[in-house]
Amino acid sequence: MIALLLALGSSLAYGCADFLGGLGARKAHVLRTVMIAAPASLTVELLLWPFLGASFAPATLAWGAASGVASAAAFALLYRTLAIGPMNVLSPVTALVSAMLPVGVGLLQGEHLGVAGLIGLPLALAAVVLVSAGHGAGSARPSRTALLMALGAGAAIALQLVFLHQAPADSGVGPLIIGRAISSAVILAAAELMYRRLGSEKPAYAMSATAGVLDSVANLLFLLAARSGDLAVVAVITALYPAGTVLLARGVLAERIHRGQLIGLGTAAVAVSLLALT
Repeated sequence: MIALLLALGSSLAYGCADFLGGLGARKAHVLRTVMIAAPASLTVELLLWPFLGASFAPATLAWGAASGVASAAAFALLYRTLAIGPMNVLSPVTALVSAMLPVGVGLLQGEHLGVAGLIGLPLALAAVVLVSAGHGAGSARPSRTALLMALGAGAAIALQLVFLHQAPADSGVGPLIIGRAISSAVILAAAELMYRRLGSEKPAYAMSATAGVLDSVANLLFLLAARSGDLAVVAVITALYPAGTVLLARGVLAERIHRGQLIGLGTAAVAVSLLALT
């Protein structure tokens, strides 16, 4: 039950971070937003070090670095995918892949689900797709390139979660610190190479930094949840993060919640209840 609550907290934090990051990216080039968010996230993890501890054994360094590379790839592929569109097709593909790969890894590693879990898991996967789906692109079909990039973005997100889960259980926030340091370095290097394309618009500093802080909280809650529960369950609950984004968009921007998304929110509630019984 603790793992489920931590995964729900991680999902909510990811959703809020995406919402603020998306708003920030409207004001300036996305790399300008991420250049603030990633170091802010690293700062939070460094501040948590004295309280939660951290070890930097070779396995921690390896898995943390791998998660950082995957995180940087996820940023680049996800935003490029959504820029190509259509979002209402590609976003559910990305979210579903990011959920299914860790589920497969967890089951292959010997995790077992009860009857409630076997029902709740596919319901949660369906909820991920329904909640993620928007309405804006109508019946437009994505190009092969866009679809491949969506699959790549989902895989990169999934790999980040799997790599964090593989880090030693006694490593504290070590893998998070290493991962965020690596991803920050990659993002800053990419921004340096693309400096002339970033434009002159100033980023939303407070909004971008808050997004980074929330992303750090989400990573921490996921790591704690994965250490105390099954990866298969934790990953699919975490992948419900679009629900937080949708609800914030409704409350802050007065965006309409479509019928499919309402069904998805209801399905998610049922799925979480079933998984809580597992």
